Amino acid sequence: MRPLPVAAALALSLVRGAAAAPPRKEGYGLPFDASADGFRVDELIHFTLLAIAVIFVIVAGMLLFSLVRHRRSHPARYTPGSKTSIGFALGFVALVLLAVDGTLFMHTIVDMRHVFWNFAAAESHPDAVRIEVQAHQWAWSGRYAGPDGKFNTQDDVVTLNDLRVPVGVPVVVQLSSVDVIHSMNLPNFRVKQDAVPGDVTRLTFEARTPGEYEIACAQHCGPNHYKMRGVLTVLPPERFAAWLRTVEADARRAYDPEDAEAHWGWDWRTR
Repeated sequence: MRPLPVAAALALSLVRGAAAAPPRKEGYGLPFDASADGFRVDELIHFTLLAIAVIFVIVAGMLLFSLVRHRRSHPARYTPGSKTSIGFALGFVALVLLAVDGTLFMHTIVDMRHVFWNFAAAESHPDAVRIEVQAHQWAWSGRYAGPDGKFNTQDDVVTLNDLRVPVGVPVVVQLSSVDVIHSMNLPNFRVKQDAVPGDVTRLTFEARTPGEYEIACAQHCGPNHYKMRGVLTVLPPERFAAWLRTVEADARRAYDPEDAEAHWGWDWRTR
C-alpha cells in the first residue's frame, strides 16, 4: 500500500467507498465508469473536491471568528505578526501542500506509470486487443489486424466511427491524424489522448461493463467538430470473437489493392 499522510489516507478511504458503484447516467456525478481503472481518476477528483470543501470550511471559520472578534467595538491595533502567527500560517500552508497536493501528485505519478502509461504490461497480455485509429475531419477510422497479426494487409478490419472491444482484456490504441490535432476522449473509461499529424500516440484501457459508449473529440478541429462522434461497443469475449470473424471475412472479400486511401495503416509501434 502506498504511504499517505494520515488525514489524506482517511479522506481517500472514505472516497473509495463512496465511489465504488457510481450510478449509470444519473445524479450529478461523473459519467458511468465502465473501465477497470477509472476509479483511480474518480478517487483523485473526489479527493480534490473533499479537500477543497474541508479547506473552505476551515478558512471560512477563521474569517467568521475574526469578524466576530474584531467587530466595530474592538479597537484597531497594527501588528507585524508574531513568530506564533507566522509559524501557524506557514504550517497550515505546508499541511495543505503535503496532505492535498502531495497526495494528488504522488497518486498521479504512480497511476500513470503503472496503469495508464504502462503500455508494455497491457500489450504483454495474451488476449490484448490492438487497434490503430486514424483521426480526420470529422470521423474516427479504426483498423484491426487480421489473422496474420500485421496491420495494413489484406485481412485487416477497417471501421468508421465504430470500435468494438471485449470485456476484461487490455485494449491498446495507437492514434494518428491526417489533418489537424484531434483528441480521442473516452469519458466512460477516463482516458484521453491527442491525435497529432505526423506522430503516433497511444492510450490503453480495460473495459469491465458491456454496453455502448461515446467516442468524442476533445480538441476543436474545425467547423464540423461537433459531428466527430463515434461509438465504442464493449462486448462479451465470445460475441467479440464472433464479430471479428465475420468482419475479417468481409474485409478479405472487399479488399482492393488499388484503393490507396484505404491503405492508411502503419507498422505497429513498439517503444
